[in-house]
Amino acid sequence: MESKLKLAILDMYEGTKNLGMTNIQDIVKMFRSDLDYEVFDVRSAVRVPDLSHDIYIFSGGPGNPLVGNESWLQPFHELIDELWHYNRSEEGPKKFVFFICHSFQMACHHFGLGEINRRRKKSFGTFPVHKTDDGEREWLFSPLDEPFWVADFREYQIVQPNYQRIEAIGAKLLCIEKDRPHLELERAVMAVRFSPEMIGTQFHPEADPVGMREYFSEPERMAAILEEYGEEKYQNMVKHLHDPDKIARTHATILPLFLNDAIRQVRAGALELA
Repeated sequence: MESKLKLAILDMYEGTKNLGMTNIQDIVKMFRSDLDYEVFDVRSAVRVPDLSHDIYIFSGGPGNPLVGNESWLQPFHELIDELWHYNRSEEGPKKFVFFICHSFQMACHHFGLGEINRRRKKSFGTFPVHKTDDGEREWLFSPLDEPFWVADFREYQIVQPNYQRIEAIGAKLLCIEKDRPHLELERAVMAVRFSPEMIGTQFHPEADPVGMREYFSEPERMAAILEEYGEEKYQNMVKHLHDPDKIARTHATILPLFLNDAIRQVRAGALELA
């Protein structure tokens, strides 16, 4: 029997109540026969994994992606560099990485792929995102429609993609925000493949529509949403969460496919070196 691979989940929520960590772990547990995982509380406990893991999932989280305590910020960025350089060496099987929301913004900033700004109004709910030409060719998104629907909760965003830098490191801009021609607002970057082993999304591919429906049906949370966003916004989100071709399809596609392929490639790489 093959030994299990090691997966590190970097918890960036700093103790904030969230669905993201639960949803990520629920998906990871689908691969329990292949994976052992460990959660690292990066911001509150200042715990950042080393290179002994095979797969890394960086979670979303609150706040400004440009601000953080150096006690965890420095090792966080050092880990990204170490993973990047390791994958360009011939030391062993590649290490696979997925960045989500807050971590995605930090990774884009780390590699200099665009500008981070604060949105005029916080994005909240379910929205369509559009594939670029490279996104149409991205195997991870191939089962999804154009556009496809995502759960999106963000106060900050990546805009003004630096195409020269993107090309220089071999990255691909995969998805952008929906077009809003009636508004003079830039469309945010919604997904990037940084390398064959590293990919990230601004949206939350782990979002589970069933859990979201329960979460946003809590009386206090529902009241807060209705007050800030209105009845129509709330009802549209609930409707989309019941649609199997929207958030449910994205949830069932992106992270499960990423993990399945990462497991396959790590095992294949190990066999080549045996």
